[in-house]
Amino acid sequence: MHRDIRHDIAALLRLTVAELRQRYAAVFGEPTRGGNKTWLIKRIAWRLQATAYGDLSQRARQRAQELAEGAELRTTIPRNPSVANVCEPPTQDYLPLPGAILTRTYKGRLLQVTVLAQGFEFEESVYRSLSAVAKAITGSHCSGNLFFGLAQRGKP
Repeated sequence: MHRDIRHDIAALLRLTVAELRQRYAAVFGEPTRGGNKTWLIKRIAWRLQATAYGDLSQRARQRAQELAEGAELRTTIPRNPSVANVCEPPTQDYLPLPGAILTRTYKGRLLQVTVLAQGFEFEESVYRSLSAVAKAITGSHCSGNLFFGLAQRGKP
């Protein structure tokens, strides 16, 4: 990469969004309604490099067009959830496997919670979440993951 191109791209990081929008208009020849700083920087940097080193070849453009035409692109979420499973529940890979026993000493009492395939067992009751168990123990809402030491405050 030419030194002046690297300098121009590095200079983009110091610009405000308003300045980036002006720069975008100068580089692309048209204004943008975009206001995301990262997006503006990436687009302007791409254009600067394409101008300096050349754009995609006609063959590459044709191949990209062929691939795009053959692809099933979804632009909106389907109204009927049975059409496609677009929202997978988040995996809770931080949880121990079913059968594991979580222990915690709270107010001088040793607490034990058994991880089930669907929920958590504590004192012969089944709860849907660790937070529900923690609420049953403390009497107030708190993060079950934090309460049982599966997560640290401020970290996912």
